[in-house]
Order: sequence, then structure tokens, then C-alpha cells
Amino acid sequence: MTAAQQTIHVGGEWRAALSGATREIIDPVDATPFEVVAEGGALDTDDAVAAARAAFDFGAWPRTPVADRAALLRRVAALLDRDRDRIGALESRDAGKTLEEGRLDVDCVRDAFRYFAGLVENENGGGRVVDAGSDEIRSVVVHEPVGVCALITPWNYPLLQASWKIAPALAAGNTFVIKPSEITPLTTVVLIELLLEAGLPLGAANIVTGPGDTVGARLAEHPDVDLVSFTGGLVSGTKVARSAADSVKKVALELGGKNPNVVFADACSTPDGFDTAVDQALNAAFIHSGQVCSAGSRLIVEEPLRDRFVAELSRRAELIRLGRGTDAGVECGPLVSAAQLARTESYVASALAEGAVLRAGGGRPAGPGYFFRPTVLDRCHRGMRVVREEVFGPVLTVETFRTEEEAVALANDTEYGLAGAVWTSDEHRARRVAGLLRHGTVWINDFHPYLPQAEWGGFGKSGIGRELGPGGLAEYREAKHIYQNLAPRPVRWFAGTTTAKG
Repeated sequence: MTAAQQTIHVGGEWRAALSGATREIIDPVDATPFEVVAEGGALDTDDAVAAARAAFDFGAWPRTPVADRAALLRRVAALLDRDRDRIGALESRDAGKTLEEGRLDVDCVRDAFRYFAGLVENENGGGRVVDAGSDEIRSVVVHEPVGVCALITPWNYPLLQASWKIAPALAAGNTFVIKPSEITPLTTVVLIELLLEAGLPLGAANIVTGPGDTVGARLAEHPDVDLVSFTGGLVSGTKVARSAADSVKKVALELGGKNPNVVFADACSTPDGFDTAVDQALNAAFIHSGQVCSAGSRLIVEEPLRDRFVAELSRRAELIRLGRGTDAGVECGPLVSAAQLARTESYVASALAEGAVLRAGGGRPAGPGYFFRPTVLDRCHRGMRVVREEVFGPVLTVETFRTEEEAVALANDTEYGLAGAVWTSDEHRARRVAGLLRHGTVWINDFHPYLPQAEWGGFGKSGIGRELGPGGLAEYREAKHIYQNLAPRPVRWFAGTTTAKG
């Protein structure tokens, strides 16, 4: 990693913030600082955008052949494999997740670079031929890079979310400025170093570490930015969209979710089925301490199954081992910050005040750091804040239903629509319910897996646009129709245009 305090990269130069400001990065396990980074501002952002603009308008990367762009992405993937343990450990410490989660994140980042390399390499380089109905017309639709991309990423999956934006942006031939979360910026800085090591031309990749209200806001409004891709909270995302509107730039937003996990009783009719559904409900809610945009934080279980299911779920939740992610046996780390811990405590307190029944967890364990016990809240209903709003902590609410129609209605009764799941042994019901759920990803008898070749994004207030898949690449492109008349002749629409004779 680059020297402390020199975490801004502009046009090929690592540097400190122009103001000299710095920020301490806090280890969430013990609430102590362990790294110092540059605290960039609007002037640093302007410099980074200018570098990306020059690199796009006059530099080599947008004009690099597709095969060479794909080869560079594959070199990055190889470097990620090489440095897997080092980067995984840094992601674990920075974001508070387990070491295994950090390493798996590096694997997923590698896979994203490989996928987009293959996607652009295997496309028809000549574009899509359009049948114009005449042999005298040659018509083709080609795709070109958008231009300068502003990439704003969240604190929960800093490296993974960076890759979901950087890989397609570069595959399409764009240049970019990335602003990682000021809370967890370290692995994104490392990723920029790997891009440069792989041979990316200077100026194509720029990073400004700093806060959202200065760096992020300036990127969103900057007239020389052609696209802004933001992943984060709803409030910040709407600000980004408003700021981007004045310059009519392309916008892609992934704004989280309040994701239902619907369990029908028939899914638990066997001991193995019951065990699997309970196990997956724990994974859905408590992986990375619930700090996941697609977390299955709303358990919606069929009424006859509720007591048995919740009892076993709560028993297992109490056994989850908290601690530093690099320690043996640890299953769950802390929340990322004091603010996130306080937010989680506030939601649990409001739920209990509104009538929820605490079945597991509900508070901090003894000791330092930002830990919160995995929490199960029973007897919840749609009127509660904790059911309606995204907590982003290890908090699972339990609602019940009696009919399939009621289950679908509850699952769709949210202003978000990112992801959801249905558990049932009835194949027809599974497909029927999956088709009715208004969510961008629906799992049947599973929770959380994603594929880099399948689009990711949501309905409603979960955002606009898609990441991953062919649709994720399309976000970073403009379509251009080229129409060629092979036999031009006068139209004679206007009588006076006839050539005078004599």
C-alpha cells in the first residue's frame, strides 16, 4: 500500500490532500486508529476529474483495442490471486469482517475482472447490424465508452463494490475517479495500485479519499463527469441524483434494501429441510453483522411453523461467536463504526417500545469495540420502524402469514426492492411466488449467492440501473447508430432545389 497520508492518486501521482488534511482509520474491533489517509476535498476532486478528462479525450485507454483491454483486466485478476491473503487481511481489519469473508471478497473481485474481460472480448466488434430494408443502406449500432465516470462506493464491501464499477468501466474504455467510503478506503487504494502495476495508462484511474459531503458531492455535480455510479444509502443517493441532474449526466444508483426471506411450512417438513432453512435464515441476516444491502433482515414465516422455527433460530443466534475476524473460531465481527452501533441500538430500542418481543441478542457484549449481539425480534409488524427501514446491523425481525397471497403481500410491502427469497418444497409455488415478488434478485431455497454474469440491482427505492452482467457493462456505454447511404441521390423534397438548366 502507498505511504500513509498519500492516498490520493491523480494523473499518475500519489499525493497528500492539497489542504494537508488527514483522517485516522479506526479498527472497529477495539476502536483504535491503525492507519492515516489523506482527507481530500473539492480541489483534489477537480484535479482528479481533469486528469480523467484528459486521459479520456487525448489518452491511450479509450483507443486501446478490446483484446488489450481484456488482457489488462486479466492481469489485474492474476495480481489479486497473488495478493489474496494480504488484501483479504486488510479488508478484514478495515471493515471488521472475518478473515474468510475478506479472502472470499478478493476471489469475487477477481471473478468480476475476469468476467468483464471475457464479455467484451467475445462481443461482435463490428456492432449490431440493423436491417434497413435496402441493399443501398448500411446501418449499424455500435457502443462507445461514456467518458469520465465518477464511482462512489460504500463502507460495507469496499473492495467488492469498487470492482463492480471499475471492471466494467475499464472494459468499456472509460476513465474514472473513484471515491471510496472515508470509513473503509484502504483496499480500494490497493486496487488502484494493482491497476497501475498491470499497466493501465496514467490518468485512466484516479482516486480521492475523503468525505461524501465534499468529494462525493463535487463528483456528482461536476460538469466534466459523464456518469456517476453510486452505491450507498437512500438519503445520500437522492442527493447524488439531484446534483447530477443539473448536468444531465448518466446516473446509476444502488441504494440498499429491506429484504424478505419467506419460509413456507412445507420447506421444513423434513429434519434436513428444517435445519437448512434455519441455517440459511441465520446466514441471510447475520453475515458481516447484517451490514449487507441484500441482508435477509425480514423473516416472514408461515404461522404454524413460527414458534418452532423462531425458537431454534434464536438458540443458534445466541451461539454465534463474536470477535476479531482474524482470530480462530470467530464467526462474526463488529459493526463498522460507533455511529453504526448507535444506529442499531436505536432501532432495537424503538422495536421493543413498539411491542416487539426480544428472542435473542439485543445489546452489546462486554468489552471494547463496536460489537452488537445478533438479535432476533419476534411479533413484529409493518408499522414498526425496524421492519420498514434499513438497519444495516445484526437485527432480524419476524412476521407471519397464513396464505400464499398474504406472504407475497408482506414481502412486497416495502418501498425497497433489492432482493428476497422463498423457501418451499412445492416447485409450482416457488416459481409462482418468485414471479410475483417485486425484487431485483429472488432466490428459491437459497439466500445471498450472486453471479457476475447476472445483473444486480433493485426495484423501487433500491435504485436505478444495474451492476454485473451485460446490463452492468451497458451502464458504462453509449449507443451510437451509424447509418450509411451507399447510393446517395437527390431527395427533391423542395421544388427549388432542382438544378437549373441552360
